[in-house]
Amino acid sequence: MKECVFCKILKGEVPATKVYEDDKTFAFLDLVPVSKGHTLVIPKKHFETMDEMDEETANAVIKTTQKIAKAILRFNEGYNVNQNNKHAGGQIVPHVHYHVIPRNEGDGMNHCWKKLDMSNNEITELQNKIQSFLK
Repeated sequence: MKECVFCKILKGEVPATKVYEDDKTFAFLDLVPVSKGHTLVIPKKHFETMDEMDEETANAVIKTTQKIAKAILRFNEGYNVNQNNKHAGGQIVPHVHYHVIPRNEGDGMNHCWKKLDMSNNEITELQNKIQSFLK
C-alpha cells in the first residue's frame, strides 16, 4: 500500500497546521473543515482502523481528543467527535483519525440518523451475536 497522507504529514512531507503533539499523538486543523476549528487527532503509529490500535495508543488518542475538545469549548458552544472506519463507514484516509468538530447553536449542521424499527426478537438476536464475538 502506498504510504498514507497522514503518515506523510507526520514525516513532514506534507504540510499541516499543527495544534498539538505529544509522543503518541498529533492534532492538526482539517484541510477541508466543516466548521472553524475542525481538528483531526491521529496516532503517530499507523493503524487503519480504531479496532487495530493497541490499548495504550487508543488511550493516548482519546486523551488528546479530550484535550482538543476542552480547548474548542473555550470558544464554541459544543462539539461533535466523529470517527469513521472502513469505506462503508465513511473513512476516506486509511489512518485512524478522530474529528473534533466545533458546534454552535444555529450553525446549520444537521446530524440526523434514520431510526431503524426492530422487533424484540431481532434486538435479542443482535445482542447475542455481539456478545458472542466479545468472548
